[in-house]
Amino acid sequence: MTQDWKTRTKLVHTGARRSQYGEMSEAIFLTQGFVYETAEQAEARFVQPGPDEFIYARYGNPTVAMLEDRIAAIEGTEDAFATASGMAAVNGALVSMLRAGDHVVSARALFGSCLYILEEILGRFGVEITLVDGTDLDQWRAAMRPNTKAVFFESVSNPTLEVIDIRAVADIAHAAGAVVVVDNVFATPIYSRAVELGADVIVYSTTKHVDGQGRCLGGVICGKKEYIRKTVETYMKHTGGSMSPFNAWVMLKGLETLDLRVRAQATSAQAIAEALEGDPRLSRVLHPFLDSHPQQALAKAQMEAGGTVISIDLKGGKEAAFRFLNALEIFKITNNLGDAKSLVTHPATTTHQRLPEDQKVTLGITPGLIRISIGLEDTDDLIADLKQALDAI
Repeated sequence: MTQDWKTRTKLVHTGARRSQYGEMSEAIFLTQGFVYETAEQAEARFVQPGPDEFIYARYGNPTVAMLEDRIAAIEGTEDAFATASGMAAVNGALVSMLRAGDHVVSARALFGSCLYILEEILGRFGVEITLVDGTDLDQWRAAMRPNTKAVFFESVSNPTLEVIDIRAVADIAHAAGAVVVVDNVFATPIYSRAVELGADVIVYSTTKHVDGQGRCLGGVICGKKEYIRKTVETYMKHTGGSMSPFNAWVMLKGLETLDLRVRAQATSAQAIAEALEGDPRLSRVLHPFLDSHPQQALAKAQMEAGGTVISIDLKGGKEAAFRFLNALEIFKITNNLGDAKSLVTHPATTTHQRLPEDQKVTLGITPGLIRISIGLEDTDDLIADLKQALDAI
């Protein structure tokens, strides 16, 4: 019956485990280890834990398991593994399946820490990396090799909001025998169709929309049960990247309102992008559902809405960008996104600051680019704040 539930119902009820006390809200099992009634029971559990049997919080925990079941249910995957952060999810998803001599093809437009994992960590241990323009399918085809084990990309890139054709890239990768790993944060779990479009593994930073209120770090890796439990779990339990029970409980509470929050934020983001489009002080406004976006048709085919983030490029470069940021009243300057509060950041000097200048130019991360994460405030108030800050330039 659970499979027939709609998303909002799954977000509230899926995976619930109640103790003998019959608590209404999910319990926080804030424990590192678990007690065995006998030595024989301990031995048996270490050989093969049964359903809902736990050994150590690094391996699994009832509160964390509830979160994993719930996210897997809404994402449409067989299983999920919750991690300490979004970057722990990216690292775990890739490193757990790769070894020296393997080859990975990745879109070039990535968050800086993702590039570090690919080029520094995997490269250091003998994994070959090829970076391509993620919107150019010919480059994906040309990059495939007999030893290509995985492809990786952000379905909507950070911060320039390029949209990757998940189905087309998945077809190319699968023809080469490669696993498709998608960072789906900007699409959000509410608007995700990644599994339907051919993704094998989906990762999220649950720090973003799932928590959605600026409290806890977290991440999750979604995929087939065999991959999650035999590849990812084995790697994560030995390297220590698991989510804490307390953070999992916070994320469970966030999931209950996720659909409502994301839909309100996405509606507001669309209206704000349209209100800013054509402003003479901006060289471009980036939002996947704007008519001016080069992949608008693809975005509408893959997502029900354009997401909660827009980016704008001020003609005056860094000086204008800083004046704009400092004049904002409602929007807060920080490097997070997906929060109930509206947030802004200047990628060239913060999140993508360590990228070489030529790479920033290639990715479109200009001195005037500002990433804007739309929160839950009144849309008209947000538009007014952005426009008065533009006036301050």
